[in-house]
Amino acid sequence: MQETQTGSDAELDTRGLYCPEPIMLMHNKVRDMQAGQVLHVLASDPATTRDIPKFCGFLGHELIEQYESGDEYHYRIRIDA
Repeated sequence: MQETQTGSDAELDTRGLYCPEPIMLMHNKVRDMQAGQVLHVLASDPATTRDIPKFCGFLGHELIEQYESGDEYHYRIRIDA
């Protein structure tokens, strides 16, 4: 995969989608990635501030960055095997 502008290997834009869609899309995207790669997720659903850290903890992925920019939420996740 080619590195994106965010320093990630892949980007997933879930803006405009609401729970559980962002998590379902993340689950599918992660399956296509290699261990050690970084996924940048963009979201607009405030529920992702709760759901994405839980997703990472449950599946063993590392949440390396989480921040808000305006009404958008950004996450950088290092994929585990």
